[in-house]
Amino acid sequence: MAFEDKTAELLHAAMLVSVDDSLDKREGSVVHDMTYPAAIELAHAYVELDSVLGLGFAETTEGIYLDLRAGEFGVARKQELKAQGSVTLTGPADMLVPSGTRVQTAQDVFFETLADVLLSGGTATVEAEAELGGVGGNVAAGTISALAPGPLYGVVTVTNSQAFSGGVDTEDDHSLLQRLKDRVQRPSTSGNANHYRQWALEVSGVGDVKVYPVWNGGNTVKVVLLSTSRRAPDQVVIDAATANIESNRPVGPIVTVVGASELAINVSATLTLEDGADLEDVSAQFSEALANYLSSIAFTDDLIRYTRIANLLLDIPTVIDYENMLVNGGAANIHLTDVQVGVAGAVAFT
Repeated sequence: MAFEDKTAELLHAAMLVSVDDSLDKREGSVVHDMTYPAAIELAHAYVELDSVLGLGFAETTEGIYLDLRAGEFGVARKQELKAQGSVTLTGPADMLVPSGTRVQTAQDVFFETLADVLLSGGTATVEAEAELGGVGGNVAAGTISALAPGPLYGVVTVTNSQAFSGGVDTEDDHSLLQRLKDRVQRPSTSGNANHYRQWALEVSGVGDVKVYPVWNGGNTVKVVLLSTSRRAPDQVVIDAATANIESNRPVGPIVTVVGASELAINVSATLTLEDGADLEDVSAQFSEALANYLSSIAFTDDLIRYTRIANLLLDIPTVIDYENMLVNGGAANIHLTDVQVGVAGAVAFT
């Protein structure tokens, strides 16, 4: 702290020094008791002042203050995106279902249709998007099951044969700080590799980027994208990144933009557990730990270590030992290609 010596006691002592010695300054005196509350409030002000000082530096700031700091370098926080997909409506033949009709999942995630649609033959499919932005709108196929209360409720039914995708949360402080550091520490100019990385990272839903200049001969550039969830990005994110790169890149290069390819990491083993331990619970704990490990090395390490996965298993308190552990059918490290990212796959423990 910059003001660690500005405690209420030290401030009060300094205030009493400034008072004429002819006055009674002992504890319980009028001078003492009237100045001490002011010293307490001044100490509180110094605590806040220390916080304000931290908000002025990128490493220690947050929220709106990080937005302001990043804005000085032309870096803006990426905003949330709404998930999109299509729903199939069923009801009386030739009924008109207007644009903006609200549908929902059983968990009260709401969507709106994007166009008027006529139930020709009693059914029709129409595009829809989530009412709210964020990953919460990325629902699985078959989960949109009812119309929201309204004129058509109980008259028209709805379902989604395919999952909704493209929903992205507002960029968090950590990601924004990393992009700010990229802008400052990785100079981008004249369409160099850093420039392509910067253009891709400006797009909501892009969490990390690999750039390969001259990947397929002269004047070619390959850009590989990773989502903010450290997995393969949705096609809508790839399309948006492609459009942003195309609108900024210099004339000439042939640019290929692709999403990372997911490689499922499947693990099997025979376990020795403590008495009373539940195998399903152990499997769930391991799956979560495996997902976190793979997320932490996505696009930073192309080697998935067999021993690291074994340690994840042994870190579970109820696991005593294991035998015959196989990772994707073998007992060796998994080497990823330049475009691959590992994701948690099937876990089979006995």
